[in-house]
Amino acid sequence: MSSPARTETFPAATPAAAHIFTTVLSHGPLTRLEMARRTGLSAAAVTKAVRPLIESGYLVEDADAGAGAAVRPALGRPATPVRVDGGRALFIGVKLTGDEIIGVLTDLCCRILLARRVPLADRHPEVVLAATADLVRELLTEADGYGVRVAGLGIAVSGDVDRAEGVVRYSPFLEWRDVALARLAAAVTGLPVTVDNDVRALTVAEQWFGAGVGLSDFAVVTVGAGIGCGLVVHGRVVAGTHGVAGEIGHVTVDPGGPRCHCGNRGCLEAVAADGAILARIRETGGTEVSDTAEAVERARQGDTGAREAYARAGNAIGRGIATVANLLGPARVIISGEGLAAYDLFAEQIREAFTAAAFGSAARCDVQTRPLPFEEWARGAAATAIQSFINAPA
Repeated sequence: MSSPARTETFPAATPAAAHIFTTVLSHGPLTRLEMARRTGLSAAAVTKAVRPLIESGYLVEDADAGAGAAVRPALGRPATPVRVDGGRALFIGVKLTGDEIIGVLTDLCCRILLARRVPLADRHPEVVLAATADLVRELLTEADGYGVRVAGLGIAVSGDVDRAEGVVRYSPFLEWRDVALARLAAAVTGLPVTVDNDVRALTVAEQWFGAGVGLSDFAVVTVGAGIGCGLVVHGRVVAGTHGVAGEIGHVTVDPGGPRCHCGNRGCLEAVAADGAILARIRETGGTEVSDTAEAVERARQGDTGAREAYARAGNAIGRGIATVANLLGPARVIISGEGLAAYDLFAEQIREAFTAAAFGSAARCDVQTRPLPFEEWARGAAATAIQSFINAPA
């Protein structure tokens, strides 16, 4: 197993250098002139920041990038594009669900090299931590074959997560409260650990490498076991002062609706999450339904109660997305999550409710679906580890 005892420091001595590196990471290869244009920095500042990144091997000049040749400006020598060397460092990302741990090994460009899944028989923090450590050790052993050190571990957890403190304040699916996960995971793995809310982690990956690249304002809404929302405003993933920005799952959509696990009534999550849909089918149909797969099958076969439950959920999700569009005016809302397996059953209701509730030009927001398996959520966790590595104080 790779020994993580010696941790390398990323050579970005200033915020400007980190900004330049992340810009190349998302948009590269870029010439120095293009870096200056995208970051708003002077040519001299770009040159100063790029030099140590090239010397340390994190950036490489790539004369073959793009059309296959260096770009020649109007005057002077050819401008050679610069790109990130993805093989310069490795990262591990872990997504925790209520019954499974998904782990990935990625390179510096967050490309998945390996993926592993292990079942979770017990949700007690000690059991989950031990199983996570075993999975991380397995991925560290695999990383030996790449000859590059693993520079960080990201862990994504649903619920109220304080990334700055590395604490899971409350995770409904794991039934955790006030678990100092970053400190505990660092102790058993020896790696620098970043812990974040799973939807925010997924949003980081979408901002840097996915459907949010190049957008200064967008949102990721996830549907499935819960309803989550990640927000990017003016180019930054927003967590809010208390770390719960974007919790549209707990926006009230029906004051007289069913009780939510948070204690309130009629939350979006209490109407539109998988468990809420199952409960609605049992309530209206008077028959047992074992799981989401059976509910979807019944709805597709024309079961009235099942179809009504999904239509009700779609209406609530559409209004929730309209709330995001009205408040923040994002260019795009990306719908993802395991609940997309049933998207055909409520897509029409989402569109209709969104159109009806979106105010004015907010209705012009590009709403698109993006099915992403849990390996991509684990990749999001790795993206947060990369983010922490790049922005760590020197």
